[in-house]
Amino acid sequence: MEQLSGKRFPTNPKDYKIYEEVGEGVSATVYRALCIPLNEIVAIKVLDLEKCNNDLDGIRREVQTMSLINHPNLVRAHCSFAADQSLWVVMPYMAEGSCLHIMKTAYPDGFEEPVIATLLREVLKALVYLHGHGHIHRDVKAGNILVDINGAVKLADFGVSACMFDTGDRQRSRNTFVGTPCWMAPEVMQQLHGYDFKADIWSFGITALELAHGHAPFSKYPPMKVLLMTLQNAPPGLDYERDKRFSKSFKELVGACLVKDPKKRPSSEKLLKHPFFKHARTNDYLARTILDGLSPLGQRFRVLKVWF
Repeated sequence: MEQLSGKRFPTNPKDYKIYEEVGEGVSATVYRALCIPLNEIVAIKVLDLEKCNNDLDGIRREVQTMSLINHPNLVRAHCSFAADQSLWVVMPYMAEGSCLHIMKTAYPDGFEEPVIATLLREVLKALVYLHGHGHIHRDVKAGNILVDINGAVKLADFGVSACMFDTGDRQRSRNTFVGTPCWMAPEVMQQLHGYDFKADIWSFGITALELAHGHAPFSKYPPMKVLLMTLQNAPPGLDYERDKRFSKSFKELVGACLVKDPKKRPSSEKLLKHPFFKHARTNDYLARTILDGLSPLGQRFRVLKVWF
């Protein structure tokens, strides 16, 4: 039982009324729920401990990370507790779901540039905070960028995030193989010299392409083929012919992130100063554009489950 935020959220499953499913992963399901004593709608991530019995350390790390972070662009857990064979993590409910859900429902060919700039700026703010506190997110992608009803953007899912300040000493690099292949940096795949914060910058660049096209590069290929293509091919990017609708500064931003040598990639802090972000708008702009007319998240999730 663990209480993680100022407001006292109960740690008894009976104090929550579970509504519809709004997300799922390999070993976790996310539900919309009502916290009865506080009369507040929340999201509850239910992790099946039997399905992830080999990764209890990873789960503890995720919950620990979610409890320590405090930034407007990161999802922070309210509390967590064990219930039967599962771990419940109670979080704020981001009513519009992920950018991936929004694209699959209404923008299959990707978003317009001002929308992309706004989303990416908010994600970068989250990465600046995480990197500054010694964390690598390790799974930056559209499916982990959540949007609230008012257009607020938060980066979620620290299922694979690593702390580089473990035991007080800064560990220069990690050697564990985690993340989603399409978004994975070459140095993470190679497992030769480990990796650091710059792995998130590669994933950020891939996410930029995903938001621009509605899907990640190589997404139609099986994982092993993705690994080979990422390691052997030139880095993906915005094509000057096919992607005429996008600005030169957007193409340059993507190009700066998708460099195979991690030392040549900019830091999240430096990227935030890139001229591309002059195109970024307010959260309210997101609410008026991409969120306008979307059906409720649970309904969209049911439809997507049937389609995909």
